[in-house]
Amino acid sequence: MTERMSDIHAQMLDMGRRARMAAQALRDAPAQARTDALIAAAQALTAASADILAANLRDVDRARAAGLSEALIDRLSLTPARIEAVAAAVAEVATLPDPLGRELARWERPNGLDIARVSTPIGVLAIIYESRPNVTADAAALCLRSGNVAILRCGSDCLESSLAIHAAMTRGLISAGLPADAIQIVATPDRAAVGALLTGLEGTVDLLIPRGGKSLVARVQAEARVPVLGHLEGLCHTYLHAAADADMAVALSLNAKMRRVSVCGATETLLVDAEAAKRLLPPVAQALSAAGCALRGDAAAMALVPEMTEAEEADWTTEYLAPILAVRIVSGLDEAVDHIRRHGSGHTECIVTEDAAAAARFLNAVDSAIVMWNASTQFADGGEFGFGGEIGISTSRLHARGPVGAEQLTSYKYVVRGTGQTRP
Repeated sequence: MTERMSDIHAQMLDMGRRARMAAQALRDAPAQARTDALIAAAQALTAASADILAANLRDVDRARAAGLSEALIDRLSLTPARIEAVAAAVAEVATLPDPLGRELARWERPNGLDIARVSTPIGVLAIIYESRPNVTADAAALCLRSGNVAILRCGSDCLESSLAIHAAMTRGLISAGLPADAIQIVATPDRAAVGALLTGLEGTVDLLIPRGGKSLVARVQAEARVPVLGHLEGLCHTYLHAAADADMAVALSLNAKMRRVSVCGATETLLVDAEAAKRLLPPVAQALSAAGCALRGDAAAMALVPEMTEAEEADWTTEYLAPILAVRIVSGLDEAVDHIRRHGSGHTECIVTEDAAAAARFLNAVDSAIVMWNASTQFADGGEFGFGGEIGISTSRLHARGPVGAEQLTSYKYVVRGTGQTRP
């Protein structure tokens, strides 16, 4: 190990040890202290808006100089309105019911033992993410609400913005009498810090949460020595069923793709039922093209909309995060479900239809984290689910799935009450 890597590893181990100590203090703190800290943090974010914007401008300037795409720059950029939205999300998390200490189940055994399953914090969470500085506030707030300590490692492209946001969040902790180490951020852009986190920092990290591109998530899942809560790419689909209302099909397709192309809930593939393709696809395509969306279709779709370019096989598995949409004509609901199963990432899928029976079949057959009926895939968001924000959309099948809010960041333990029972 080089001297540089040794120094970083030592710094990371110190963060882990301090995080473990803070975890016990946070576990002992009353719910009101965590609520007070969140309210103070939201106020501090608003008060620090000018500093955060200045830091973000430096990040954006570097990103443009490095040639980042406009979609990634959009994810990176903050505005006064976006900072207010970040602060409002933190304040909303403060209003959520305390997820800790809840009795999830309780029963009594024939021998008189009283057994309860009670929600608890997971402990120390290491969250590794890219490009989006708002995740710094969202992750910190949700960890605090759920009684977990956060070690945050953002991408180098949003480091200055995240450091400014972290400073405001820390002021909230201190004002409520909670340890500043309950929310820590890795201040170096050196990738050796990620390698150190993947080791678990000598047992001080309980869970790793990667939020970013496919390569980041794949690396974390392959190399981590502690449990990982996976957040894969958003290969989201909207399926226009034969019984779809034409006006709704246009409105939902346009919103699902173009409201904000850089979010993981943006639709990347549009599936259109062959039975209604002549009725539905031309007006949908016209609306999307008018909004600046490039369409890539299969042969059947191109026959109806000749302006499309021909789709390649890679288009069915590409998360564009850009104004590009793949379009395929399918023979019916079963083929739509099969396409999603073969090409999707298990994130979010929607069926547009007035046929309740068809919708029920789709919602049951599609095994993704979020399935929707007559709603834009861009509602795939913890804030829209009433969670006050999210750390990400989990495509895992274990522990938590879909938007990961405060409640999903808890574990549980069993509390057993007896009256002197001994086991025969």
